[in-house]
This record gives sequence, structure tokens and C-alpha cells, in this order.
Amino acid sequence: MADTSEILYDARWSGPHGIGRFADELMKSLPEMRKYRRKRRPWHPLDPALLGLDLRHAKPKLFFSPGYNSPLAWRKPFIFSLHDLNHLCVPENSNALKRAYYQRVIRPACNRASFVLTVSEYSKREISAWSGVDEQKIVNVGNGVGEPFGPNGLRHQPGYPFLLYVGSHKPHKNLSRLLKAYAAAKICRDVRLVVTGTPTPQMSAEIATAGIAGEVHFTGVADNDNLAQLYRGALGFVFPSLYEGFGLPPLEAMACGTPVLTSNVCSLPEVVGDAGIMVDPTDVEAIAAGLRTLVFDEGTRQELRRVGLLRAQRFTWQDTARKTSETLRAALAMN
Repeated sequence: MADTSEILYDARWSGPHGIGRFADELMKSLPEMRKYRRKRRPWHPLDPALLGLDLRHAKPKLFFSPGYNSPLAWRKPFIFSLHDLNHLCVPENSNALKRAYYQRVIRPACNRASFVLTVSEYSKREISAWSGVDEQKIVNVGNGVGEPFGPNGLRHQPGYPFLLYVGSHKPHKNLSRLLKAYAAAKICRDVRLVVTGTPTPQMSAEIATAGIAGEVHFTGVADNDNLAQLYRGALGFVFPSLYEGFGLPPLEAMACGTPVLTSNVCSLPEVVGDAGIMVDPTDVEAIAAGLRTLVFDEGTRQELRRVGLLRAQRFTWQDTARKTSETLRAALAMN
């Protein structure tokens, strides 16, 4: 194992989000790493310059970030993580400042870093093609799933059967088409749709227009224990996202024994494989047909539960930590 006490780890990424889950799990598995903490957020536009100044004082043998920030004016070894190119590939999540940051900071960092970590083969190919960096320098350490996400435990029981969506409400998550598909599937009397978070005014208007206002329920913010209960209680999990660098929610749903419907694009087939109903996320009728299968085909649900539980076993945080530790050790040995 690498002597992780020689590594300065950017602990600011910790939190209840995708990169935060990745960051927290690595911190638990490699606790000897020195923690870099500042009140400044790691995605602050001035962070690369200020981070470089801090590192000159801290003088670590290796700096490691679980997120996409990287130090400027720092010529010593570092590794950072680029989970996807969401801020470039999804127009609604991009702007001139973000594109400039990727062009002026992240792309040169890909070339200067000892290694770049990512979480799927899809993202690895995409990052290599965009940055011009050889794929051998980009290491897919994956994501994992663990407690409390498992088939045994409390279940959310609201008094009605429901389909579940977990994730943000950003445009690329494709909730607008999901709502239209839910209405088109004509399953409202049989099953409700439960969505994490709170609705925006636009989303509330879309729900009203579709005539499903009484059938869509929002959970507000849910912690991991509550999420696991929601997964276990759901008739099925629906995630027709347009873009993902990995896709943790479908993996968590499979680990809880919940049948999954998701998109046939980006990294999602790599994560879900043949353990879910795969649909074209731009085709509302295809999503609606998948929803009807989840609701009315008990045999398919049982088979998806069986193969989903097996599929989820392939993704562990221990494996992610092992691959990360091997990469850290290789970087230390190079310098």
C-alpha cells in the first residue's frame, strides 16, 4: 500500500452529492492521508491559484483531489479526479466561464498530472479524446455501493405503490420527459411517482399541465438511510438521464433489490448492463412502455431484482479504494 501519510488530500469535496460520496469513501479507506481543508470551496474560480500557493507552504510529496480542481504554479506531483465532462457536454450546465476553466485549467492539468482518476470506461474515453492525454494515464477506479444500501432493512411504506426517481432536477436528468412518460403510460391509478427533492415552479407547472398533480410526490432532502428505505419500498426505480459519467442511483437501487429502468446512453449501460430495462431517453413513448412493464409485469420485476442484486456486487468501495491506492503508490514511486 502507498504511504498515504505523505499525501495531502483535498477533503473539501466531502458532502451529500456524487463527488462527495466518492470523496468520503476514499477518506474512510485511506484515513492516514493528511487533510487539506479551507473555507473556500474547491470549485471557486480562484481556487487553482490559491491552492498552488498553499501547496508551496505545505510541501506534500503528492497532492490528491477527489474532484476536478487542480493546482496552478505547482510543479510537484499531483493527481486529480475528473468524473465526467458534464460542464462541457451538457449545454444547460455550461457557460463561458466554465468552458474557459476547462480549457485553461483542467485540460493543461490533465497533461501535467501524474494520473487522472475517473469512474467509468465511458468517461475515460471521453476525457482522453477531449484532453489529448493517453488513456493509460487516465485510471478508471469506478464507484461503489455499500451500507446502508442493501435489500434488508426498513422500507418506505406510504400506503400506495410507487415508482421512484432519485437525483437532482437539472435539465440533463430528463425529468420533463419522465413526467410526460408517466402521464402517457396511464398508470397513475395503479402507482404514484415519488421524486426526491422539492419541485421548482416550472416542474409544478409541467405536472399540472400533464394532469398528474395528485400523483407525483416529492420527498424533500433525504439522507442515505432514508434513500435506502425509499429504494426498498419502490415498485421500481426510474432514471432516464441524458448524461452520466457513472450513475450512482441506479447502482444503489440494484443493491437494494429494486428493479431499474434507465437510459441506454453514456455510462449507464456500463453500470447496469443487462440488469435493467434500457430505453432511449429522448423517446417519451419508449420510457412510458418501460414504466408499464415495471408496473404490470411481475415476472420481469422479479428477474430484474435477481440480476440487479448480482450486478451490484461487482461495484464495491473497497475495490475503488484499492485501485486508487495502487495509483497513488505508482505516482509516489515515479517521483
